[in-house]
Amino acid sequence: MDHNDHVALIRSGVEPGGVWADLGSGTGAFTLALADLLGPGSVIYSIDRDPRSLREQERRMRADFPDVDVRYRVADFSQPLNLPVLDGVLLANSLHFQPDAEAVVRQLRNALRPGGRLIIVEYDTDHGNRWVPWPISYSVWRAIADRAGYVDTRQLSSRPSRFLGAIYSALSRRPAAEADTSAR
Repeated sequence: MDHNDHVALIRSGVEPGGVWADLGSGTGAFTLALADLLGPGSVIYSIDRDPRSLREQERRMRADFPDVDVRYRVADFSQPLNLPVLDGVLLANSLHFQPDAEAVVRQLRNALRPGGRLIIVEYDTDHGNRWVPWPISYSVWRAIADRAGYVDTRQLSSRPSRFLGAIYSALSRRPAAEADTSAR
């Protein structure tokens, strides 16, 4: 997959502008796609445990999207993060490294503003391997999102993949009428 494929996978779930987080961003393939869609004036918190990956991502971002404010943090996104209220969260090829995806996305719900967006990009299978230990098929994702308190879950896009058959993107939202219950 290339940049255009990454953009196409998440395009219909992203509106220009706002404050987003890309969690488990790695070297930034999807962070660049998010920057392309959000445009100038937006803010992206790019979070990964590997500082070298973030440095590589920062170099690419400065060259390709200098007008997008990207803030890099070395952190484990499965732990509480001190972030401002977010318009959106992107979990692209990162949730399948979490043994309890539901607990992670339940915790992230309070990081989103009411009506905020959670986009995942995942392999459409429930059978992992040592490189993708806990993939989440779309049908299982719908159930997880529902139990974790998200609404309006829908598949955005899907692409064939040589690795585990297919990859999909999905959008879920924090309920618009839900009050913030987190202590910031």
